[in-house]
Amino acid sequence: MIEVVPLARLRARPWSNGGGDTRELLAWPDPADWLVRISLADIEVDGRFSRLAGIHRTLAVAGAGGLVLHFEDRRVLLTATDEPLAFDGAAAPEVRLLGGPCQALNLMVLERQAGSALQRAEPEAEWTSAAPLRACYTTGPARLQIDDADAAELPAQSLAWSAHAEHQRWRLRTDGQTPLAW
Repeated sequence: MIEVVPLARLRARPWSNGGGDTRELLAWPDPADWLVRISLADIEVDGRFSRLAGIHRTLAVAGAGGLVLHFEDRRVLLTATDEPLAFDGAAAPEVRLLGGPCQALNLMVLERQAGSALQRAEPEAEWTSAAPLRACYTTGPARLQIDDADAAELPAQSLAWSAHAEHQRWRLRTDGQTPLAW
């Protein structure tokens, strides 16, 4: 069973530090007690990320602009063409925007959960996993195929997910322009 969550149906919630807002695409298995959380953040001003001890974070820029993340031991430039950045949520980097506000796709997983990853989904390329929980976010319209059958039509800025996806072959198909997808 595939669930599709269009971003347009979600209410934005402001960050406690006032630097932007976020829309929660998935909090699994329960919004109040999640192990895995996927959200899309609108980052509007420079500032520091919240310290999230015990959380493994992975971040991808999901549109125009970009970010410079200043950690204690390094500085990382992140744009939509870069691979997602994984880091310890306790690090709480200082963030500077490149070219104005941007959107960032966030995968947050409790550290005790093993094997999480956020990777780019290339249209027409198949990917499989032994993990039962799998999701795909796309910035543009696409069609998700599972094991060569059409499984879901995805509107722009939506997340498709399943908690029963182990060993399935997923493929993103598009008609025309290639969206960013993870």
